[in-house]
Order: sequence, then structure tokens, then C-alpha cells
Amino acid sequence: MSQHVPTGASRHYVLAAGGTGGHLIPAFALAAELDKRGHHVALITDERGAAIPGKPDFLPAHVLPAGRFGKNPLGWFKGVKAVLTGRSMALRLFDSFEPSAVVGFGGYPALPALLASTSAKIPSIVHEQNAVLGRVNRLLSGRVDAIATSYPDVDRLKGDHLAKTHLVGNPVREEVLALRNQPFPDFTEDGLLRVLVTGGSQGASILSQVVPDGLAMLQPALRQRLQVTQQCRKEDLDAVRERYKAHDIPAELGTYFEDMEERLADAHLFIGRAGASTLAELTAVGRPAILLPLPIATDDHQAANTREIVAAGGARMIRQPASTIADLSDKGDEANAQRVKQSEALQKLSKDICLQIQAMAQNPASLANAAHGAWNCGRPKAAEDLADLVEGFGGAEMMDVIRVGESAKRSTATRTSAEGATRDGAS
Repeated sequence: MSQHVPTGASRHYVLAAGGTGGHLIPAFALAAELDKRGHHVALITDERGAAIPGKPDFLPAHVLPAGRFGKNPLGWFKGVKAVLTGRSMALRLFDSFEPSAVVGFGGYPALPALLASTSAKIPSIVHEQNAVLGRVNRLLSGRVDAIATSYPDVDRLKGDHLAKTHLVGNPVREEVLALRNQPFPDFTEDGLLRVLVTGGSQGASILSQVVPDGLAMLQPALRQRLQVTQQCRKEDLDAVRERYKAHDIPAELGTYFEDMEERLADAHLFIGRAGASTLAELTAVGRPAILLPLPIATDDHQAANTREIVAAGGARMIRQPASTIADLSDKGDEANAQRVKQSEALQKLSKDICLQIQAMAQNPASLANAAHGAWNCGRPKAAEDLADLVEGFGGAEMMDVIRVGESAKRSTATRTSAEGATRDGAS
């Protein structure tokens, strides 16, 4: 990685990200690191991203239209039109902001900004949070100057792009990173087993259905020591509360916990989805996990995200059967048969969770070893390493003057090639 830019060499950088937490959390972390180094940073996103909690106060957000390209080709024309409009708006922003580089974090809102940067000859970098290269990053991988990854093995990454690929990790919030050097909470033969259950930013109804029953299947000696914290969707709260009450398991439930990092610090075991931000935080802190990847995730990327931590012994991965997400609103014999099949699949999922908990928490050493395995997968300097990579495309201090000159070239395209040659020679 490059060295930090000396004090006084302030530059401008643009970050472009989709409007979800998975894209924006690492973008915010990089923005904070670049700001700490004395640079000016701007964000390009969509309306959701501009309003998402956690955006640093110093980071101005520019909302650009970004077309989406679904399976129906009839909607593609509208999507292309939106992308081209967003590209033109991004170019106008670049003319005034003069970025040294543009960094994309995936999601369709990043597409117009990166198309603008490559056409304007501004250095561009993409950061991939998942273990599968996302659609937008895949589309732009041949155009950009560098690809930053969160995992050593990334699917859908072409071999001829490996030379410009850099493993940096996935930046996490400073509040979470501060927990990395704290010891794993004491877990003894007769002490509490604190379990944290979350379903990501949207919650996950499947966890509300299967986790309480899975915990109830534990051997009595372990079940009696449980202390559960679970994030649920609002519509699931009452049913989950009744489930835990029926099983006589103490549980604190909520739709959102503002002090999630503190709950993660206290947890002995995590149960939840396998999104990129979730995995980055689990490995940053070092918490054992039972992971149920979202079965409908694009390119099955959540399952790919689990490979490293599972191989290190820090987590167990359980596949969610497709029958558990089927729509059973229809009536009739066939629908009834599907309901029976779904019920059996849910029971099996609960049992699998029970067995994996017992395997991981059978004794204090097993859980502590799993925590250490997860911790070893963490990349705590992800934000710093990504900032080093980005600064590497900023040039030396004098390049700020040259960069302004290059912008002038772009805005005076009517000059003749002879004049351009004279100018290049003079420089």
C-alpha cells in the first residue's frame, strides 16, 4: 500500500454507493478515514442513501438518478435513460469538485458516477464487500484502475483483472472496531450463554420461526443457561415473544437496538444472516456464529461470504431450504401438501440450529476456539488500507495543479491537436 499523504496535500475524492447499509457502511468508514487525513470527500447515492442513518456530518450527499435493470427488457430503456442522465450530472459535479479519484461501492447508484469517471479519465476504484463480484462492479471491472476486495477468493472476478486486485477487507464502524482488542466474554460450565439473533437491516422472519424452537431443543443443562437478545420484524414480535414464553427461555426482543455494538460485545454466540457487513463485524470482534445465508441472495453471495470464517472454525453454515420461502396462500390438496413439507423443513432447520449450538458450546474451550477462529479472519485495518489504495491514485502534491489543468483540457475540447501538442510540450 502507498504511504499516507503528507499534511497539507489535501485532495478531493468522490464515493459512490447504492442506498443500502451494505454499500454505505464501508463508504462512510472510508470517508471518515480520508477526512481524518485532511481530504475533502463527497458522496453520490440515491434518495435512500442520502437519508440513511450514520452518514457523517462532513459528508455532502448528491442524489443522482440510477436506472435498474430487471428481468423485463421493457424496462431497460427507462433504466438506460436514467443512467445517462446520472452520468451527465456526475460529470458536472466532477468539473466543480475536481476529484483525484472516484470510488464505487456497488449498487446501481454507483454506475453513473463510475461511467462518468472513466469517460473523464479520472482514476476509479471499486470496492467489493461480498465474496462474489456484484453486478455493477462486474460490469465496470474492466474499466476501473483498481479492484479492492474483502475476501481473498472472490467469485466472478476475471483472471486478467487479478493484477489490479487488492485485498483490503470490508471497513466497519469505529464503535465495532474498538471491541477487537477486548477479550471474549467469560463462558464457564455453569455460566450464562448469551445468544444474539439478528436478521440484518430488514430482519428475517425465518429466524423468528426457527430459532426459538431450536433453542428449546437444547439439552436442559444448556437451555437453562440461555439469555437471548433477538431483533425481529414488528409483525413477528408478539409471536416470537409467545414462543420464548412457552419454552421458558428469557429473551429480550426488539425491532432495532441502538446499542448493537454493546450487545455484540457481550454475546457468546451470534445467529443470523451472512451479509457482508455482518461478517465484517463478527470477524472484527471475534464472535462465533451460526449463519443462515439468504437463499434468494443474488449469485448466492451470502453463502460465499461464509467460506472463510467456516474454514477457520469460527462459524457453522446452515442452508435454508427453498420450501421454507414458498408462497402458500393458495388452497387445495397441493397447497396443503406444500404446507406439510414447509412445516417439516422448518422443524429440521430448528433441529439443525440446536445441533450446531451444542457442537459449538459443548464446553467453554470449544466456543473460545471458535471465537478465535472468527477473530483471525478479521481485517481491522480495512479502512486504512483502502484509503492507502485510494491515495495511491492521487498523485504527488504537485499533481493537484496538473489535475486542474487536465480538467481544463476536458472542458476546452475545441482546441486543435496542434495546440494540445504545444501545451503538452510546455508542461
